[in-house]
Amino acid sequence: MLRPQPIGVFPGTTGFLLLPSVPDEEKLLPLLLRGDLPEKWPESWRFFALSLEGRDRGEVLSLLPPGPVGIFNRFILEPTVQLYALSKEELTGELALLLDAAAWRFGFREAPPSSSGTTGEIRAFLLVTQAYEDFQRNEWQEGLDKLWEAAGTVQDLSPVFSSRLYAEWAAVRQNLGDYGTETVNGYLKALSLLENTSFHEARAELWFQLGTLHQGGAAGRKGPLLEAIRCYHEVLKVYRKETHPESYAMVHMNLALSYLSMPSLDRSAHLRTAMAVQSLRETLQIFKKETHPDLWASATMNMANALQHLHSSHPEENLWEAVALYEEVLSVRRPEEDILGYARVLANQGNALAHLGAFSRAEPRLQEAIRLFRAHGEEEAAESVEAILEEIDRIRKGAAANENL
Repeated sequence: MLRPQPIGVFPGTTGFLLLPSVPDEEKLLPLLLRGDLPEKWPESWRFFALSLEGRDRGEVLSLLPPGPVGIFNRFILEPTVQLYALSKEELTGELALLLDAAAWRFGFREAPPSSSGTTGEIRAFLLVTQAYEDFQRNEWQEGLDKLWEAAGTVQDLSPVFSSRLYAEWAAVRQNLGDYGTETVNGYLKALSLLENTSFHEARAELWFQLGTLHQGGAAGRKGPLLEAIRCYHEVLKVYRKETHPESYAMVHMNLALSYLSMPSLDRSAHLRTAMAVQSLRETLQIFKKETHPDLWASATMNMANALQHLHSSHPEENLWEAVALYEEVLSVRRPEEDILGYARVLANQGNALAHLGAFSRAEPRLQEAIRLFRAHGEEEAAESVEAILEEIDRIRKGAAANENL
């Protein structure tokens, strides 16, 4: 069998397919292992090219080469219990182990095969399969150890495959709530291995994941939030509004939340709020009420909140815009679906109206928010809203006293 194989280099089904030997393989394989495509494909590799293009499965199947590699690839493209049994009779050695590993992933085996005695990308593929079994049994540390070993096994041999494995290792840790330095370094290692490759979108995705890691573990601290912002700006070098509209909008949403989450005690707080508003305006160019109702509502709510704190020469205009935005959110955020979310919108809108001096419009919203918070045990939120009503009452009494002078 040709070695090394480009297993795990490309996403999707193509990442499972094997290649037969060809005369120029020593020149072509290094290209594929970096994710670069040859200008002219060998005839017996054309099935691989069609798979990368996302062509019809029948076309790919019709070009499979004969022999063991073709048998394996046919099972990957048409995974059935019957074909697994037939293929098992034909394949031996490492090909048989890869077949068993793939069969486990398709649910045709109770356990993945052993990786004992294997090397390189074959060993890495088998170790990853074993790691997935550990994860299914909630044996997270055992699975993470196998993933890390797999990534190290192919780090020099197949850097793109290794990068994907380090990224997966970091993502599992992140999903388990680990925002520490080791998890950060896992993403950085994955990013470094993708340098000088054609996987620009994969790098952008990794920068985004690293940004969410810094943001998720920030707890309001400025340093991690600044790191998150730096990561999101790296993503925006690839994700453009015209080419990746939804990803572009999501990055700007996270950018805005990072700016708004920073401590507001330093001189640059006003600038950060302005930048958050700008990012949210970009987000709302993509996320519309009709196409992305939940994301639109979240972005609109964040925009209205930011406008209340935006330092400008026309604060009343910003507050009235915020009031209007809250009203739009109330049109989709029904109390029967998310009663506490509905209460928060009412509270924020009431606060904006109170700042505008529209007390008669603010009070019923604030009172309803208090009622809903109290009914669901949110005493601290209710007390916060009560403080706004007390301030309104104080202002009214002060105004009445001045009139009587």
